[in-house]
Amino acid sequence: MAGAYETGVYRNIFKECGYSEEEIEKRVKETFETIFYGSEEERFYHEAGADMGYMEDTGNHDVRTEGMSYGMMVCVQMNRKQEFDRLWKWVRTYMYIEDGPGKNYFVWSCAVDGTRNADGPAPDGEEYFAMALFFASKRWGDGEGIFNYSSEARAILRECVHKGEPGHPGEPMWNPENHLIKFVTSFEFSDPSYHLPHFYELFALWADPCDHEFWKKAADASRKYLHTACHFRTGLSAEYADYDGTPHAQHQEIFGRHDWYYSDAYRTIANIGMDHLWFDADPWQTENANKLQQFYCEEQAEHWDGVFLTDGTRLEEKALHPTAIIAVNAQASLAADGPYAEECVRRFWNTPLRTGERRYYDNFLYLFAMLALSGNYRIYR
Repeated sequence: MAGAYETGVYRNIFKECGYSEEEIEKRVKETFETIFYGSEEERFYHEAGADMGYMEDTGNHDVRTEGMSYGMMVCVQMNRKQEFDRLWKWVRTYMYIEDGPGKNYFVWSCAVDGTRNADGPAPDGEEYFAMALFFASKRWGDGEGIFNYSSEARAILRECVHKGEPGHPGEPMWNPENHLIKFVTSFEFSDPSYHLPHFYELFALWADPCDHEFWKKAADASRKYLHTACHFRTGLSAEYADYDGTPHAQHQEIFGRHDWYYSDAYRTIANIGMDHLWFDADPWQTENANKLQQFYCEEQAEHWDGVFLTDGTRLEEKALHPTAIIAVNAQASLAADGPYAEECVRRFWNTPLRTGERRYYDNFLYLFAMLALSGNYRIYR
């Protein structure tokens, strides 16, 4: 089976499970509207002045490149250009690094008034910015200045690859030798949930021509890396992992503990599902999705809110983002063909958006799953 890049066909898994097109479309729209324009207790998109807006991390009360880039991706998928441009202008106004080693990167955290909380970037923001900008260019056309979307995307990727070379001070976001994305530019280990080979395949077409081969190698390297980062029995990955896929247990004095299947790591299986949907380049992805769904539905049927080591050992802690787990377990069904694919989708369908101060991360992953499982998370070219 060829992926959607070749076929143009995006599975509507909700429809395959028997839900009507009308109720699916209504649910997708309502999810977006709640996050962007719901009550103060529901939304986390806020307009700022006449032409800007931001996504608030309601758990940490800040604005992150993660959330801003996610918001931009959601907006281009939903054909919401005005909100997209508001977010991008906020990013370029407050988060853009104009000079020094981080030039053309973005500080990963700001206060809601734009005051910077950090000096450096987080690579997951940059890769989502670039992909969202390319899609905006393809869907709406390039504008002027910062709204010349494709030019902005290429500029981001140029720095991600070439920093550290003559004329490009600073640290690259991808290790130039193994083509793996770093957790942060100054440390040589990775975050499995940052690996987006389905993005890199498109970067290999649309980035600077001299970097096309780099991005093709990055896509191949990330797919192979995920084989080692996801446990052979459970399908779980750690939040941070070394370049050989081993859970990263060092640097806890700086970053805290991240060698377990916890918040960041939930995105890994969602990304695997998306790569399978778009490119269907690796049969292992189906095996891994089946293992993860089996782990949750058979071994841990009563403990979906648990925290686990990658081998499946359940710890005493409880998940900080339990709704996100339900969402990504369903999104795994983009790749899965096992007995629990439909069960996971139905459980997600019957789960409401999260409320309360921790809703930001859960509900972004919820919205991505809603788009993907309805056939509305698409490549624009």
